[in-house]
Amino acid sequence: MLKGYLLIGLSATGFGLMPVFATFAYRDGLTLATLLFLRFALAAAVFLPYAIRHARRAGPPKRADLLRLVVLGGVLYTAQSTLYFSSVKHISPALAALLLYVYPALVATVSAVIGRDRPSAAIVGSMLASFAGVSLVLGRIGADLNIVGVLQVLGAAGVYTAYILYGDRVSGSVHPVVMTACVSAAAAVSFLLYGAATGDLRLDFAFRGWLWVLALALISTVVAILCFFLGMTLIGPTRASIGSMLEPVVSIVASAALLSSGLTWLQLLGAALVLTGATAGVLSRRPSSPGAQPTPPPQLSRDHDVTPPRSGQPPPRR
Repeated sequence: MLKGYLLIGLSATGFGLMPVFATFAYRDGLTLATLLFLRFALAAAVFLPYAIRHARRAGPPKRADLLRLVVLGGVLYTAQSTLYFSSVKHISPALAALLLYVYPALVATVSAVIGRDRPSAAIVGSMLASFAGVSLVLGRIGADLNIVGVLQVLGAAGVYTAYILYGDRVSGSVHPVVMTACVSAAAAVSFLLYGAATGDLRLDFAFRGWLWVLALALISTVVAILCFFLGMTLIGPTRASIGSMLEPVVSIVASAALLSSGLTWLQLLGAALVLTGATAGVLSRRPSSPGAQPTPPPQLSRDHDVTPPRSGQPPPRR
């Protein structure tokens, strides 16, 4: 159990450092399209060999699942990453990471609406806590708070909500690392085409920029995703999602330490409310099969293959 929480903590740390790495990358001359293309291309290069090996052993994903994976990576993942990474050009990484965490309340709310269920007390509570926290975090939007960045990260939270809900349709039938490989490859192709079409794909950035590219691709993508899935097999998807609430905390601390862009005490109070709402949103989600009995955490096989939970498995992380 402790090992599972440690893995989730490492995962959250990797994801929490992501907007900080992006900020340093922009300072060294990387464009958004270049940064995200290299991130997903390198991640796909790591994940795809394993995905191919797994497909040879267990069979490739169904055609319908592959199409959904292309939509997940080439459209939703691309849109979410574009909005999120654009936001840190206008607002602090700490604020961006925090505002993104309204998505669990949004997921719980939309799930209730789609399922035509009466919203539970947990869903209502998660919404109220999250949006009250956001109001405290934002305060008055003025010279010190860019409305463009705020709208971009809130848009990213909305797209991530759609990504999670759509990803639930395929996550139960496709191995998580295979899913991550396909999504990363589709996102890489999307950013390659976008960058080539707009002229935004350039490699004339400072050599030090490769340090941030590698950090983003390896630490904040490959290691973070693998640690999340490995930790989830040990403690289950709900506990793993709650443990991931460490992510914005890491972003806040790292931004204060490395970028001198911390939050005020009132904003920290708002942060606590956002995370409380996020936790309630995660707990309010139900298994995909009504009345299904909870399954025990799957174990690692001798070849270190990760067996995903049959229900409740989240799609690949950011």
